[in-house]
Amino acid sequence: MKYIIGIDEVGRGPIAGPVAVCAFLSARQDLAGIIDGIDLPMRDSKKLTKIQREKWFEYLKHEKVKGNCDFAVSYVSAEMIDKFGIVKAIQKALNTSLEKLDFQNSDVSIYLDGGLKAPAEYTNQQTIIKGDELHPVISCASIVAKVSRDKVMANHAKEYPEYGFEKHSGYGTKAHYEAIKKYGATTLHRKTFLKGIL
Repeated sequence: MKYIIGIDEVGRGPIAGPVAVCAFLSARQDLAGIIDGIDLPMRDSKKLTKIQREKWFEYLKHEKVKGNCDFAVSYVSAEMIDKFGIVKAIQKALNTSLEKLDFQNSDVSIYLDGGLKAPAEYTNQQTIIKGDELHPVISCASIVAKVSRDKVMANHAKEYPEYGFEKHSGYGTKAHYEAIKKYGATTLHRKTFLKGIL
């Protein structure tokens, strides 16, 4: 296959904010050159520092502008997560990200992290357990999804400064739960994740 796509999701577990899925595409022969172009470790975004992730993100954006890769990030809101469930929300975001990229199905191999699956029409796909750690193209998707979602949550923090979204990105920290008990839930909160709290 001429091209490879890595897919990963971020935001399955938070109690607030959207889920995000990134599909990252590059020519198979170009991926090593992209990764070797910056002196940073390439691994699952959760195992990088915030500074490392953001440096990777800016570098990958620059590579995209140069035409060396492409990526798309799609989000599904807390409201839709509550309505359809997290699994269907992730699948919707995944499908949308793939639709945003320009490629021929016959030219691409798709590698997905964990339990993710692309629609059946994408015949050349492989789900890899701990793929975000083991396959560089999935690691790239992991980094782009994580930084993109963190930026979304930091922007929401300006609208809802009491909740500390810029610090925890919507995850259920002690301070976050205390803010919910004090101020109530916002439209960003996943009500189905807060049973027993509200």
